[in-house]
Amino acid sequence: MPRPKPVIYGLYSWTPDYGFRYIHPANRRSFEWLEPLGKVFEKIDETDDWILLRYDEQQFKVSGELFKELYDKPPFSFGDLVEETSPEDGRAAHRGLISDVYWDEATSTATFQMVEKKRKVKRVFEAEELRFA
Repeated sequence: MPRPKPVIYGLYSWTPDYGFRYIHPANRRSFEWLEPLGKVFEKIDETDDWILLRYDEQQFKVSGELFKELYDKPPFSFGDLVEETSPEDGRAAHRGLISDVYWDEATSTATFQMVEKKRKVKRVFEAEELRFA
């Protein structure tokens, strides 16, 4: 699905302790497995009852009550092709698609994971460690 312009990024600080009334019944299990705390979502649609959030290739209908818009936008988002700026000596730079975006509320900064050759790179990168490829 194409991204709306402008993209609205935000956090959805739901945990199972809140109960399931905030999550559409069709999305409960997959949203719980995602463990949304600290992850950046793209808000892609809104109706009277639900908002539609995207995380990587997944979409979730949730209540808008817990959505908190981020005003400091992350420099990269899902599906962006990036490469590592300074790989270790003797190793090729990691190059892949952004698959996870994490947010540190204390510092208002994002960190990123990527998928390289269909495998998730274990390392989490700071924004300055990546560039568009």
